[in-house]
Amino acid sequence: MTGFVIAVDGPAASGKGTIATRLGGLYSLPVLDTGLLYRAVGVLTERAGRDPDDPAAAAEVARALRAEQLEDPVFRTRGAGEAASRVAVHTGVREALLAFQRAFAAQPGGAVLDGRDIGTVIAPGAPAKLFVTATPEVRAERRWKQLKGQGEDVAFEDILADIRKRDARDGGRDTAPMRQAEDAVLLDTSDLSIDRAFDAARRIVEAARARWEAQSFSS
Repeated sequence: MTGFVIAVDGPAASGKGTIATRLGGLYSLPVLDTGLLYRAVGVLTERAGRDPDDPAAAAEVARALRAEQLEDPVFRTRGAGEAASRVAVHTGVREALLAFQRAFAAQPGGAVLDGRDIGTVIAPGAPAKLFVTATPEVRAERRWKQLKGQGEDVAFEDILADIRKRDARDGGRDTAPMRQAEDAVLLDTSDLSIDRAFDAARRIVEAARARWEAQSFSS
């Protein structure tokens, strides 16, 4: 890994996606929302009339996934998020998407990746690692407002239940569970606006970049 890679991990609706996108813009780095890969696999598995809880079926879809398929707006819906969490527990799915994500991280100039296992599995050598989180209630409110804005009629209580269920599933899976890397900096956005959260993330990354540049120069 020769470029400056920023790994942004955390649970759903923590703000990690927005932070990752802004960091990519700040440093002129390509950004990959790795959760979108799993959302695509989940939705495409269902579209094929197959069960997202079936490891073989989901893995087959994952192996056939292409980058040009990721533009479908359906992948951003609540149902897609639930489907993503279901297929993400399958070892075969994660193995199928591993090369895609690592190739993105290995670009010569660097990259920004957001997900749940970037700093621990996909890019463990990333110079900058953040684990972005917030309370389940705050994250549920954010997701509820987002979905309402997209025209989805959902109850806050249902979103909160979904958030808690996904946290348990993502953190409890056997393969690449969601967890904070030992060298990742924790950023709790519960009481922060997105601008303040991004500023905090920027300062964390600036410190990491300074260390990385010093090490690169000395070697």
